Amino acid sequence: MFKDVSSCNTYNYGDALYWDARYVEEGGSFDWYQRYSSLRPFVRNYIPTSSRVLMVGCGNAVMSEDMVADGYEDIMNVDISSVAIDMMKRKYEHIPQLKYMQMDVRDMSVFPDESFEGVIDKGTLDSLMCGNDAPISAAQMLGEVSRLLKPGGIYLLITYGDPTVRMPHLIRPVYNWKVNLYIIQTMML
Repeated sequence: MFKDVSSCNTYNYGDALYWDARYVEEGGSFDWYQRYSSLRPFVRNYIPTSSRVLMVGCGNAVMSEDMVADGYEDIMNVDISSVAIDMMKRKYEHIPQLKYMQMDVRDMSVFPDESFEGVIDKGTLDSLMCGNDAPISAAQMLGEVSRLLKPGGIYLLITYGDPTVRMPHLIRPVYNWKVNLYIIQTMML
């Protein structure tokens, strides 16, 4: 398995302490890579609004809020950072469709097998690929995603990683996933 070092630096993005400090320092909301409005056609095409959705590495993004505004009914948001989770729980306590739990995506054993019709990952695998023991961390997370998906469920990975580096992680026979690759052009401001 490969480690994508093209966009990595010296931070350990798989470490809760890094993210806790970052969320304390930055506050506010931030959506990595793309906003929901750009991703909506893909999300709506693959994940019905009635689906139970797991947002891995939710951070302080507004994507889940935007999905609820678009008709999604049940989104479980998880993140390794207790700071992010506490902030988001307070912010969205009035929206029952959004639930938040602090956990490491490499061990989501609190959820039973086949709990979700859709799992959305917007940069979390990328973060793990930059951390310590990248191939092991990626395999642990993807194993959990595979376990948590219902038969016919969708894992939607939004990544800036090189497809030649990401694909070996996704096409492992143990997952038995059909993988479709779409390249979305980023907008330069």
